[in-house]
Amino acid sequence: MKYYNLKDKKEVVNFKTALIRSQGREKGLFFPEHIPKFNPEFMESLDQFSDAEIAFQCMKDFTGEEIPSDVLRQIIAETINFEIPLKPINDRMYVLELFHGPTLAFKDVGARFMSRCLSYFLNGKNKKVTVLVATSGDTGGAVANGFLKTSGIEVVILYPKNRVSDVQEQQLTALGENIHALEVNGSFDDCQSMVKQAFADEEINAQLLLTSANSINVARWLPQQIYYLLALKQWRKTETTDPVISVPSGNFGNLCAGLLAHFRGMPAEQFIAACNENDIIPKYLKTQELKFKDTVATLSNAMDVSHPSNFVRILELFHHRFDNIKKKIIGSSVNDEKTLQTIKEVYQKYQYVLEPHSAIAYTALKEYLAENPGKKGLILATAHPVKFSGTVEKAVHTKIPLPESLAELMKKEKKSFEIEPEFKALKKFLLGRR
Repeated sequence: MKYYNLKDKKEVVNFKTALIRSQGREKGLFFPEHIPKFNPEFMESLDQFSDAEIAFQCMKDFTGEEIPSDVLRQIIAETINFEIPLKPINDRMYVLELFHGPTLAFKDVGARFMSRCLSYFLNGKNKKVTVLVATSGDTGGAVANGFLKTSGIEVVILYPKNRVSDVQEQQLTALGENIHALEVNGSFDDCQSMVKQAFADEEINAQLLLTSANSINVARWLPQQIYYLLALKQWRKTETTDPVISVPSGNFGNLCAGLLAHFRGMPAEQFIAACNENDIIPKYLKTQELKFKDTVATLSNAMDVSHPSNFVRILELFHHRFDNIKKKIIGSSVNDEKTLQTIKEVYQKYQYVLEPHSAIAYTALKEYLAENPGKKGLILATAHPVKFSGTVEKAVHTKIPLPESLAELMKKEKKSFEIEPEFKALKKFLLGRR
């Protein structure tokens, strides 16, 4: 498989290069040169395959011969060695729980896959890599955990000050070792912009081998297809129609992965881009105009993104045909008040605890199903409620127990470096660590 730069289609690289470089010239994202289709017989008989085999079949075409099959199978086994259950909320709505991994967030899948692929390519080579990543909450924790104590790799995480939850911040800042957290006096978009500038800076790249673990990296983005297939496998145990899939959307890597799986042959009735008050894409889906604006801080902080990087990949999937995009993706925007109300109502009615991001996906799906009787759907629950315990407990008036895996981490000392939202501050930190 080859990958081309969306800003310079003459730049074509292999999987290893796309993984290590993260982005191409002019800060362009890499995109698969062709979309490999699933075997229809495989798609029709998912229930006959193990989860690991489904994941292997999903990913093998994207790594090709660069990673031997036996190595890829081992990487896959370590990537999804935790439960990813689909559970009913009511008779028309299901929830895919993506928070049973080590950092209690959906990004564990992509981060674990990427870290293991990178370790394979660096094995035995005298190279030191700096993984540079911006996070609005969960990416940083998943990346930190995935790369912790990995030989030859340093991780630098930028996160917006006072805009991540206490649990998220602890997962970013308490590990130490080869993990370095930069607390930025700004928004996630500031963090993301600084990271992109670093990848384009000649002086930094002359001295450091940089890669990114954000979903701009193909090795972070592509494996997110896996859990859509695992959801479908479980869906078919009780349902005969295709699901409507509601995805909490911030930087749009998750939704983009689901759409990619759909283009490859995975059936889905409809996709919903469920957003908070940062509603750039829902407005685009109504007006065909992309109007960027300043980021608004919300209770669903991981979705506080005003310049979603992965939307260019969605445009590419649809060959920039707005009519086709509008047919397959519904946009929805949910404010904080409605988010809290939904968490409260779902708990009282179904005894199920949503956190803010999944509550937004639930609200969007509920509204869609109200207008489309006879259809059923699922939401992606992208984080454990304990990561937003303050908000959730306010809504449900019930204490959210701290998972055992977090208890010790929460006792550790926070270690971070505070910087201004200026590229020169990041550059000074990176070059100062040489």
